[in-house]
Amino acid sequence: MLALAEAVRAGVLRGVAEIAVVFSNDPAAPGLESAAALGLPTASLPSKGRKRESFDLEAVEVLRGYQPDYVVLAGYMRVLSPAFVRAFAGRIVNIHPADTHQHQGLHAYEWAYDNRLPETKITVHLVDEGLDTGPILAQRPVNLVGADTLAEVQRRGLAVEHVLYAETLRDLITSTPST
Repeated sequence: MLALAEAVRAGVLRGVAEIAVVFSNDPAAPGLESAAALGLPTASLPSKGRKRESFDLEAVEVLRGYQPDYVVLAGYMRVLSPAFVRAFAGRIVNIHPADTHQHQGLHAYEWAYDNRLPETKITVHLVDEGLDTGPILAQRPVNLVGADTLAEVQRRGLAVEHVLYAETLRDLITSTPST
């Protein structure tokens, strides 16, 4: 989220995108405090102890109040219900630290490290009702040769994530016809 905020402020998304709101399902999420410190609008809705669909329907209403063109997931670690996905169909973007045809879900960097892969891929995709199954917008390889620790795999992957996500969002936004 912070890398995207920086891309909007002074990078490839400058003059192309604006952040309507930084939203979290955890009111104590450090990202909310970081976003507020940058002067970004924030909103939260606690999800703990709530049924997924009823929470997501309420989250949809909160987000609709900000009129986002896209819902960009960055550190949002909850599986979205079909009701949420349908509300923003074709407009939810996610980044995944693996080729989604090879590994879906959590712990993708661990998977790459444990399997001693010489390369993994970062994938930016639209979100559908499956888990990391939506249409791929962009992928970029991450060279893992010589990455001897999980921390090194993560460091190399995040460096690619931060660039690829912003570039892909720029391309998506600039290729979308104005309404």
